[in-house]
Amino acid sequence: MDMERGLLIFDGDCGFCTTSARFATLWVDRRDRYDIKPWQQVDLARFGLTEADCIEAAQFVRPDGTVAAAHLAIAEGLKHGAPPWRPLGHLVTLPGVRWLAGRVYTWVADHRYALPGGTPACAPAHLSDGTVAGKSGSASVG
Repeated sequence: MDMERGLLIFDGDCGFCTTSARFATLWVDRRDRYDIKPWQQVDLARFGLTEADCIEAAQFVRPDGTVAAAHLAIAEGLKHGAPPWRPLGHLVTLPGVRWLAGRVYTWVADHRYALPGGTPACAPAHLSDGTVAGKSGSASVG
């Protein structure tokens, strides 16, 4: 499946993800080379994706229809972005750096509810018992 532009898909219910997508729109993709949309507004089946895929990690659908997930999706966004960001996108895919980038992505994904822009709705599934780890009270997870 060929598309004219790439597509970065994020979780629109997550405040941290939405803040990050806004940053990407304003700074990384300043030349408007790819689309950035929440998964809730995308026909996921068209790209062979599920809601679970998109809740688990960001996705980047390349113009040729292939998909990169998690840190590799972010790397694709950087590689397709404005010139200052492109080398960073390529760096993320290098051996060794790729492994480290995956670990950093996983840590950020697991803690996004506590990062700037994050809300209890950003908490990962394993915290879906209605509370956010390390915080008392009844912060509901959506």
